[in-house]
Amino acid sequence: MKIGKNKNKVSTEFNMSSMTDIVFLLLIFFMLTSTMVTTNALDLVLPKGKGKTDSNKNISVSIDKDLTFFIDKDKVEETQLENQLLAILENNENKAIVLRAEKSVPHEKVVYVMDIAYRNGIKMVVAVNPK
Repeated sequence: MKIGKNKNKVSTEFNMSSMTDIVFLLLIFFMLTSTMVTTNALDLVLPKGKGKTDSNKNISVSIDKDLTFFIDKDKVEETQLENQLLAILENNENKAIVLRAEKSVPHEKVVYVMDIAYRNGIKMVVAVNPK
């Protein structure tokens, strides 16, 4: 004869309601934070050019409004720019160039020079008008 229920039995049921609440809250959190990140990425305030460089020690790459490339004062073809920069900076331990581009130069040409510097581990400074 059984007098009471066996209290030592372990229940085999698993309650999922608390797990679904946590997953739902995480989903809402990530949805809200992902929309905040993309809207704030468009608010750009560009810095003014007040910095100075010691251009006597650096090589200058210039691009004029006619999309002509110059290393210091020497005219260079766009296709030969990388080879000539590497030849000039070969023995220079402080590899650095100053990029001077006119306002009307497309970003594509500026990024082209920046890509050359990045691929070859050359430090680069973009020159601005100090007004």
